[in-house]
Amino acid sequence: MRQLAEICESVAATTKKNEKVRIVAEYFRSQSAGEAAIAAIFLSGRTFPAYEEITLQVGGTMLWQVLREISLLSDDAMAAAYRRYGDLGSAAFDILQSTAPKQSTVTLEQVEREFHRIAETRGAAFKAAFIRLLLSKATAIEAKYLVKIISGDLRIGLRESLVEEAIAKAYDAPYPDVQRANMLLGDIAETVKLAAGHKLADARMRMFHPIGFMLASPVQTTEEAFTYFEHAQVEDKYDGIRAQAHVAGGEVRLYSRTLDEITDAFPELPEALAVFTEDVILDGEVLAWSLEEGRALPFSQLQKRLGRKKVTAGMMRDVPVAYVVFDVLYAGGELTIDRTLRDRSAVLEALFLKAAQFPNSRARVTRAPTRTPQGTLAFEPEILPQPGAPTQSRVIRAPLTRADSAEHLAQIFEEALARGNEGLMIKDLNSTYAPGRRGKSWLKLKRELATLDVVVTAVEYGHGKRAAVLSDYTFAVRAGETDDRLLNVGKAYSGLTDVEIAQMTDWFLEHTIEDQGFRRTVEPTIVLEVAFNAVMKSDRHESGFALRFPRILRLRPDKTPAQIDTLERVDEIYQRQLLSFPAKRPAD
Repeated sequence: MRQLAEICESVAATTKKNEKVRIVAEYFRSQSAGEAAIAAIFLSGRTFPAYEEITLQVGGTMLWQVLREISLLSDDAMAAAYRRYGDLGSAAFDILQSTAPKQSTVTLEQVEREFHRIAETRGAAFKAAFIRLLLSKATAIEAKYLVKIISGDLRIGLRESLVEEAIAKAYDAPYPDVQRANMLLGDIAETVKLAAGHKLADARMRMFHPIGFMLASPVQTTEEAFTYFEHAQVEDKYDGIRAQAHVAGGEVRLYSRTLDEITDAFPELPEALAVFTEDVILDGEVLAWSLEEGRALPFSQLQKRLGRKKVTAGMMRDVPVAYVVFDVLYAGGELTIDRTLRDRSAVLEALFLKAAQFPNSRARVTRAPTRTPQGTLAFEPEILPQPGAPTQSRVIRAPLTRADSAEHLAQIFEEALARGNEGLMIKDLNSTYAPGRRGKSWLKLKRELATLDVVVTAVEYGHGKRAAVLSDYTFAVRAGETDDRLLNVGKAYSGLTDVEIAQMTDWFLEHTIEDQGFRRTVEPTIVLEVAFNAVMKSDRHESGFALRFPRILRLRPDKTPAQIDTLERVDEIYQRQLLSFPAKRPAD
């Protein structure tokens, strides 16, 4: 373990990507394939292979308590160490320097075994006891990286893609082969073993392991969209939750964009998806759905279904959902991601047609009028639940059309907004599916929302290269024109330059009201202009609202806190947002 910790130190000490890859590759070559496999998992910032549904269930509070018990330091001394780095692992190195063993006795195999034991153990006290035993055997540098790995916050500038590059370099394997094997298996440890044995071609798709989602880049105008490609497939952009559906052997699981399983959040969808009789992986969006009007509802409605420990029949009845499918990643026993979008669309169409022929299916396949490809948004073909099902969930083939000019695209965009959707997804018909990547093959054109002027009320240290600066800002609006109470409505961490963040950090450090270690309450003086995707009802803030995907447009030194927007303005945007959704389906 000590050697891995020292490698991590070397990787963290350089900003050069190629040097990081070289260091890790040399380390892999110096280890047995088994040891390199374990190390690859940890260097990827994980405790277990991606495909395994295992978590340690250990939080920062537990780690803090264990470190305090081992070091015998006070909370104040612990907090001071944490503030020096903004990182618990680095703080652990300082905290344990005088008490930790000087000689290493911890091996990678022992760490792997202990992680499995911690994951299998129930009860915080028992988990803490195992962590305490592991850390008490570790040297200070080992403890630093054990804490980082356990907390999932390695922070050495090493992405999983760089670990893949290091595997390729260490074992003289083509990088695309390593990348593909890791994607198929969801197990970078097994990828190391295959690469070491020159057997990467043996990797096969592992179902119920989510593949990275292809991402879209924003464009501002329809003219800009057509600077990237000439022939576009166009779909409405819906305001829901991106989800990947895996269907195999009668089992169905849904995964979020963060690759977490979310099947339990939508228990009505697996039954409808099970109508696909062959193994498939689908890409789509989970939406709140109006059964009467046959259209998507705003995200604020879907939000009522999120974060619930148990989804009741009442919730499913009050907020029905639909799964709108717009791509297929695996079908017919093979990956389809290397095929063009034009080909994948044909495969997806065939899957829905086949589902309609399944004996027990209630799939319905009709065609919308060609003159209005989106039709009345009845969204055919669709798969309905079986008779007697408690809800009316839908699995729907996303309606699509084609556009070959900016003018035509502008017309489709206005129609999408009239339907109450966010805008358009514009996709190159000749593009392949690029898992986990954001490029110019998929574009998103969205409506512009109003912005808000807000004041910063609290700040937090960032992550990665921003671990030493205060870059995450909680912000508020005024309660009313004559009520100067500040009510938080969101938190943003993007939009400012590194120079601006450094300047703001100095200011916030000098104008702190309460120092909570990682977080600081600050004097409410700094005014920002923020943009956002939507306003949502929320119990998270006293204001009763939360901004969805807020981002900082600019600092507003020209404005005082007395001039920021009020809660009434937030509610006005929220109400206008609701009104933008038509009361009934538009006629053809």
